[in-house]
Amino acid sequence: MSTACKSEKRTKSTLTPNILFISVDDLRPELGIYGNRVVKSPNIDQLAREGSFFSRHYVQVPTCGASRYSLMTGLRPRKRIHIDNRVFYREMANKNEEQRPESFVHHFKRNGYRTVGIGKLSHSVDGLVYGFEEKPSDIKEMPHSWDRFVFNSGKWKTGWNAFFAYANGENRQSLKGQVKPYESSDVPDEGYPDGLILKCAVKELKKLKAQQKPFFLGVGFFKPHLPFNAPKKYWDLYDRSSIPIASDPFIPQNVHPNSVGKMGEFYNYKLSDEKPTLDQSVSDVYARKLIHGYYASVSYIDHLIGELLLELKSLELDKETIVVLWGDHGWHLGNDRKWGKHSLFERSLKSALIVKLPGVNHASKEINNIVETVDLYPTLLDFCGIGKPYELDGKSLMELIQTGKSNHQNRAFGFWKNGVSLKTDRYRLTKFFREEEPKIELYDHLLDPEENINIAFEHQKIVDSLMPVLEKVTPEFYLK
Repeated sequence: MSTACKSEKRTKSTLTPNILFISVDDLRPELGIYGNRVVKSPNIDQLAREGSFFSRHYVQVPTCGASRYSLMTGLRPRKRIHIDNRVFYREMANKNEEQRPESFVHHFKRNGYRTVGIGKLSHSVDGLVYGFEEKPSDIKEMPHSWDRFVFNSGKWKTGWNAFFAYANGENRQSLKGQVKPYESSDVPDEGYPDGLILKCAVKELKKLKAQQKPFFLGVGFFKPHLPFNAPKKYWDLYDRSSIPIASDPFIPQNVHPNSVGKMGEFYNYKLSDEKPTLDQSVSDVYARKLIHGYYASVSYIDHLIGELLLELKSLELDKETIVVLWGDHGWHLGNDRKWGKHSLFERSLKSALIVKLPGVNHASKEINNIVETVDLYPTLLDFCGIGKPYELDGKSLMELIQTGKSNHQNRAFGFWKNGVSLKTDRYRLTKFFREEEPKIELYDHLLDPEENINIAFEHQKIVDSLMPVLEKVTPEFYLK
């Protein structure tokens, strides 16, 4: 297949563009460019101003591994394992190479790209299959995608230890969960693993430039995933008293608590100042402390991304490199009385997405059309003139980026545990396959953007009009 690009608007230097793909774990659209006036994210904001940012981007699954699997394959879930964090272990690891590429990274590799991965890009943070407290194996999650996968676990010794790292070299596992879900330590950027990820990325960029070959460099940062640990200087950017707490710290009306889901991930931090439950919110004081930690973690990653983009520019690679920044899902910061992800509400399914294309006039800086994570695979292929290896669920965003107009369907689909959700321009319709009532939820985002009231009972005609669209993408495993 040819790697020559199609667009006549691009310059000769971008005929085979490089790709810098940055994933950020648990990054909801809580950034300055998205309208948050408190969080400090100047570098990501600048990237968005130079490219396009999508104000209504939705992931397919609100959990790390499964969301990334949809990203890599360009497909919505078809089997129950596709909504499980073990999906890479089951569907890619230990598989022989087939004609159909295992991921879009694999497809780029086959089309002449040098592919290098760093950090959390699939589910495991070093690309290997093993449990949190096990020794690293030699089994690769994506065995055919990467020419090289790089990770420096530093004093934490293993990838999973680094993922749950504290500044003293310990981690959540080594301390048996006797840790707080936040830490402010007076250390340099390399005092936490994300700083080491940046150092690896800078080193790899220099190597890739010297190779004189188009490259795909994936860089997966950890924060703001729990624990909210970041160098003290990023905590010091904020006046905690000025940080607003969630305006919707309660379970929505006419909703079963199971729709909000559990907070098992948060409960792994046994020294938490308070334990949130669906029956009782945490205090405002503690809510501000946790949000402070989340924002400090965002600012930490923002700085590292700024350093990475500066290096890209200093190497004179910026004018021939696509830059994508993607959050793998959102997070409830006390919204709906929850601290965590794993729900079919906006807070879990909506995440940050920024795309900067070299040699292209971005007609719209802010794109308000509804788009999905599965749209990224065909978008990158479209820009690089590489054919699709199979029928993808997503649609290219190129026309939308270049003209601000598109016939792109204004809808997105989310899948989690026993439910399927449809997001349209105005509504969110969710159907649960469970015993607990109500099984149908409808939210009017024009009148109720925070999804505080389920109005399915009063608006059966709207439910009936949207249900066929939702049922069309409902996997068979929900119906068994």
